[in-house]
Amino acid sequence: MAANGGNQSMGSELVQKYVGEGARMVRELFEMARSKKACLIFFDEIDAIGGARFDDGAGGDNEVQRTMLELINQLDGFDPRGNIKVLMATNRPDTLDPALMRPGRLDRKVEFGLPDLEGRAHIFRIHARSMSVERDIRFDLLARLCPNSTGAEIRSVCTEAGMFAIRARRKVATEKDFLEAVNKVIKSYAKFSATPRYMTYN
Repeated sequence: MAANGGNQSMGSELVQKYVGEGARMVRELFEMARSKKACLIFFDEIDAIGGARFDDGAGGDNEVQRTMLELINQLDGFDPRGNIKVLMATNRPDTLDPALMRPGRLDRKVEFGLPDLEGRAHIFRIHARSMSVERDIRFDLLARLCPNSTGAEIRSVCTEAGMFAIRARRKVATEKDFLEAVNKVIKSYAKFSATPRYMTYN
């Protein structure tokens, strides 16, 4: 289906400065989808417009609500068994408006949890393949030092490890670079400091 027609939109892109612009963009998106033989619409960061409604008198929040109401209207206006499929992604499902989550609008919810220990080690190895790194880096150790971390955070650790090597004018990143990167990146997320745990395992 995506090969015949695919549209991707960031929720934040639908939050517009001018009144009615976000709702207009949603309408045009679905109109374009209906013009295709088959189409997959993907909304990333849907929480930007799909959060629970409240009124604090702020115009920006009113515009967000108008955009979400238009999205709900469009979801009610097509056959889910037809050739238009809608996918949405969020890191904050707890903030979404119940009206958006009602059966008939979003029928299936799939949770992608945080990677486990093995998964985190595998993600480290994937990113290390595109880097110049020393041999025998203990990726399992690095994975243990990053509990509850996302794939994006692990990628940031690898990027930072490479930066440590560049700053030191070295051609390869060492395990020490990765450990310092864990300490810097993961600690910045208020989750963990690597140094004491490293001393335990080393």
